[in-house]
Amino acid sequence: MHGGDRDRAALQRLQQLLSLRDEDIAAIETPILPVKQTEDEQQQPAEREQAAQKQQEREQAHQRTQSVSPPPTPHSSSTITRQQFLKLIVFSGGGLAVALIGNEVIQSSNQGTSENPASPELLTSDFETVTVDDQGQIAEQVSAQAKSFQEDLGNSVTLEMIATPAGEFLMGAAANEQSASDRAMPQHCVKVPEFWMGKFAVTQAQWRQVAGLPKVKVDLNLDPSNFKGAKRPVETVSWEQAVEFCDRLSQKTGKTYRLPSEAEWEYACRARTVRLSAQVEATTPFYFGETITSDLVNCRGTNPYGNAPKGEYRQQTTEVGTFPPNGFGLYDMHGNVFEWCADPWHDNYQDAPTDGSVWTTNGNNERRVVRGGSWVSNPRGCRSAYRYCNAPVNTYNYGGFRVVCSAPRTFA
Repeated sequence: MHGGDRDRAALQRLQQLLSLRDEDIAAIETPILPVKQTEDEQQQPAEREQAAQKQQEREQAHQRTQSVSPPPTPHSSSTITRQQFLKLIVFSGGGLAVALIGNEVIQSSNQGTSENPASPELLTSDFETVTVDDQGQIAEQVSAQAKSFQEDLGNSVTLEMIATPAGEFLMGAAANEQSASDRAMPQHCVKVPEFWMGKFAVTQAQWRQVAGLPKVKVDLNLDPSNFKGAKRPVETVSWEQAVEFCDRLSQKTGKTYRLPSEAEWEYACRARTVRLSAQVEATTPFYFGETITSDLVNCRGTNPYGNAPKGEYRQQTTEVGTFPPNGFGLYDMHGNVFEWCADPWHDNYQDAPTDGSVWTTNGNNERRVVRGGSWVSNPRGCRSAYRYCNAPVNTYNYGGFRVVCSAPRTFA
């Protein structure tokens, strides 16, 4: 292969590595190929003089460009970008071997730095939720839309995050709510900023992908669940392991994933905002209404709540998405698996924060909040206001979690 052919082949390699356009390659090819020769080829004097003149013109142009460039700021990245690299090659007329080696250096240095996450693509999907009467019969079917984005976890596994709009709501149980306890009192108004929550509890397929990522602090079992199934929620995971999952996912994506605060969880579960006024809107025990049945929730349906009829007790988890979602488009916020929250345990809501944040002060860090009930719970234990706690190192075959993250900066 002649020198020119080798250079063109190398240029094609460069184009693939740097994702360059044809016109970018043409800009490099013009100054490089006429002057690049193999060791046994001789360059004509006229060509050498012409190449030297062009090189001088390029250097002068480069100096003019540099003179009007802003000085680097303390926040500027020290890593050369592909655009800067392209300019360097064009102006220097350097060899293609240097170009290719330089690109490998760029790729190597980028591996040790945290790149900005790509702007997620905003998706809009239609869904249907229901409301029920006090006997658990469907009273209304309601069509709605949800905004979401997806994280690619690899091996065709994705994590879909649903937009949870900012709003205010009444947190806790009303004094006259059936089965209410002091744990969920006093009711208090909370203002919650926008955030994004997992459409489903983390599944076993999602867990396996993230558990295979590099360790942050805690070892993770790739397959911890008692009830097997890729689309079933992962269970038998501790609070500490759930936090590790969030840390690994954050490290992979460049976003901040975490467990929800208890206030965020209840706000997302209720799936409604309350306009605070002289008369605060009453809240129902469930997002479906006054009661639930095993046709709508995976729980111990043989012990009904309120006026609902007896139902089924499945004695195991079900695949996520089996039952209708709530008004935000979130699934299984009642039943299936208890879900870990970030908060340490407090015996009641006295002096609880009102901004939706994690309640970190004066709590019992030996216990962490779980919410939502599970397949083993009576319906009363699946109420929106029901709260319980477990040790952060313990695991249960009815305990899982879902993740939240702050609002992405921009969308594609």
